[in-house]
Amino acid sequence: MSNIGAVILAAGGSSRLGQPKQLLRFRGETLIARTVRAAAEARCTPIVVVTGDAGDAIRNEVCAMPAVVIENPNWRQGLGTSIRAGVQYLANSTEAVLLLTCDQPLVDAVVIAELIRTREEAGKPIIASSYANTLGVPALFDRSCFPALLSLPDDSGAKYLIAARPDDVASVLFEDGVIDIDTPEDLANLR
Repeated sequence: MSNIGAVILAAGGSSRLGQPKQLLRFRGETLIARTVRAAAEARCTPIVVVTGDAGDAIRNEVCAMPAVVIENPNWRQGLGTSIRAGVQYLANSTEAVLLLTCDQPLVDAVVIAELIRTREEAGKPIIASSYANTLGVPALFDRSCFPALLSLPDDSGAKYLIAARPDDVASVLFEDGVIDIDTPEDLANLR
């Protein structure tokens, strides 16, 4: 198996939710802990958690887990800044990077392992999750994509790169990827 690092994007301020979504509890653990555990169970290494808002609380939540926490001081400028921070941290030590968010509570090690397996079989540099008629995260990017990830506009996420390079993408069906927690209504529906 290749050396695949994970970047968990956990810097956002959760303004629509009104509380740090990273610290919400679901099935007995916080969303950030669930995401770190899933990446670890799928044998991603190293695992980097990129924080911004609520950084100290997130750091405390994962301090006993196999993850490195880095702070993105520019997180307010957009998701692209957090992706760059995580990829820069891993660029010299991994063959591929898995981008994860902590607001998709149904991501687990099985989903991540399927992305990794598809990378090995398809030979494509981008493996994206397919749900709700779109492609998105979790998504796996080969080292050849690192320059593009490091050049993302501040306010753009991985979908930007996935859409820009359709011939380089293989997909994995993850219907539950559509479930993410952004609003109080999303949280109520999840529970």
